[in-house]
Amino acid sequence: MSKDTIVIREIEAQDNAQLEQVIRACFHEFKIPLEGTAYSDDETPNMFESYQNINDVYFVIDCNGEILGGGGVKPLKDYDASICEIQKMYFSPKVRGKGYGRALFEKCMEKAKALGYEKCYLESASQLKAAIHIYESYGFKHLDKALGNTGHYSCGVWMIKDL
Repeated sequence: MSKDTIVIREIEAQDNAQLEQVIRACFHEFKIPLEGTAYSDDETPNMFESYQNINDVYFVIDCNGEILGGGGVKPLKDYDASICEIQKMYFSPKVRGKGYGRALFEKCMEKAKALGYEKCYLESASQLKAAIHIYESYGFKHLDKALGNTGHYSCGVWMIKDL
């Protein structure tokens, strides 16, 4: 897979089905609970429609039309408006370990800052050790409990960072 065939771009309507497959596959691969996580969210099959507000964005990794992952930024639900959540960040095994996840993560944080957010929050599952390590390397600090109302009661890792 050469670099020039891969782009990180904003989600389009035709990406929904492929992206949903990538997201759902990660839960099975890492044995993450399906309830109380993004797996059972209403927006997971409708990601394009779910990120059409002025204060949110979702990016996908596109390799010649094949969607290999994505991640987005939204206001943290039922919480301080100055805090966003990086959410629904999942990658196909085909693209892991090549730096695209970091690039997409950086793009999300830059966009969050551009949208005027002051802090960035995220939730993860303890099974996703590589992801948690990346978040820590960017200065995200662990919290003792969840913030806001994401509905993801099966996520046991909560982190925050000043932008």
